[in-house]
Amino acid sequence: MISLKKISSRNVWDILKLRVSEEQKSFVAGNEISIIEAYTTITANGFAFPFGIYENETPVGFLMIGYDVDDDWEDPPQIAKGNYNLWRLMIDQACQNKGYGKEALSLALDFIRTFPCGEAEYCWLSYEPENKAARELYRSFGFTETGEKDGNELIAVLKL
Repeated sequence: MISLKKISSRNVWDILKLRVSEEQKSFVAGNEISIIEAYTTITANGFAFPFGIYENETPVGFLMIGYDVDDDWEDPPQIAKGNYNLWRLMIDQACQNKGYGKEALSLALDFIRTFPCGEAEYCWLSYEPENKAARELYRSFGFTETGEKDGNELIAVLKL
């Protein structure tokens, strides 16, 4: 059974050991970068929710959810203001193609729909245009591309 567990001093080192394949490294930041970004976002009056993805007690991936914009975010996309975003999603290379990403995304959306930071109209995310697996996964949940970009990444949104 898949579950999400908040990153804490008890599990952070196990999450930091997770890696994507060499071919996927350009698609997602390493977990160490993501956890640092979560910390800096929170210290800049923002919201970040980093989670380990677990199959029972075994870590298989990482995801992070954000909300709104923080004081340090330069040139955020318009959709970021007042909405949730799936900031990161990765499944360890040894655990891919087992449905964990799909289950984790479903759990992430369940969490977002509890509106932990307040009501919002959308959940948004972004991904590299070459990341066909991500595009297919997100489309299967109803995310639609807006034509806008966050840096070089395509933005897709889901009405909550």
